[in-house]
Amino acid sequence: MASADFRDRLLRGLGGDWPARCPLNVELRERISKPGYTIESVYFEAEPNDRIPAMLLIPDGVTAASPAPGICVWHEHAGQWHLGKSEPAGLAGNPMHHTGVALAQQGYVVLCPDALCFGERSDPTGRLKGGEYERFEFLRYVVQGKCMAWKNILDMRRAVDLLSSRPEVRSDQLGCYGFSMGSTHCWLVGPWEPRLKCIVATCCLPTYKAIHREHMLHCFPNFIPGIFPDGDTPDIAALIAPRALLMNFGETDRGSPIDEVRAGIQIIQRAYDSMHAGDKFESFIELQTGHVFSPTMWEKTKHWFAKHLTS
Repeated sequence: MASADFRDRLLRGLGGDWPARCPLNVELRERISKPGYTIESVYFEAEPNDRIPAMLLIPDGVTAASPAPGICVWHEHAGQWHLGKSEPAGLAGNPMHHTGVALAQQGYVVLCPDALCFGERSDPTGRLKGGEYERFEFLRYVVQGKCMAWKNILDMRRAVDLLSSRPEVRSDQLGCYGFSMGSTHCWLVGPWEPRLKCIVATCCLPTYKAIHREHMLHCFPNFIPGIFPDGDTPDIAALIAPRALLMNFGETDRGSPIDEVRAGIQIIQRAYDSMHAGDKFESFIELQTGHVFSPTMWEKTKHWFAKHLTS
């Protein structure tokens, strides 16, 4: 269990306080009609002159007069820097991860932004490609006394600003979903974004203990200076309590060794129980399953959002 001042230490490790919000300066680039929903391709600003490309999926029939809950979907990593938002938006990549489309088909307004270094957020100079640029950006933030996770959280909070500002969205019914690196993004932003009432994180809770034991090279957002061994990744996720959190795992997923996942689940459950919110946390480990978003995980995800965003 982390120390009582863990939240403050976490913020220091991330890089300190968040800057004042700047105007979003939303720019509509294109509308794409799809069966049952429309995609709006947009830019919005996380910081002055720092534009984030995103896809907003709006189900047919959802309007300002008939708004719906909103969900942010954080995309995976998988070494596919070219994909970013296009995969959950259903425009490229693996159909298993077209989750933005699947959620829009369930009636939610869905926002899919590019994370830094992915999709359209590649090196603007063209000098560095893929993982080289990601490493460059991680180190650039480190020498500024911050880390990649700090920037990711800032960008995600601004994405929530955008989603909540839309007239088609019920701003009191917001959630987020992520797979793999997107799962890490879920439990990173959750403690700092109380507007997210419901969070579903799938297939990523690597503890530092497991990373060190297994000599794992993991996504840069997982690495936050100065918090281990007095706190670990499950302690970060535990700060989401008492808001609704579902975590899905594959038993044989090598990126999240299952012994550490099971120990981490207990840490998170104790945090929820201590706030008399034990029913707001649920975990699911699918046996003999690896790093995938299985049909059973999808059913649990649908149920969790329906329970906590629409009921």
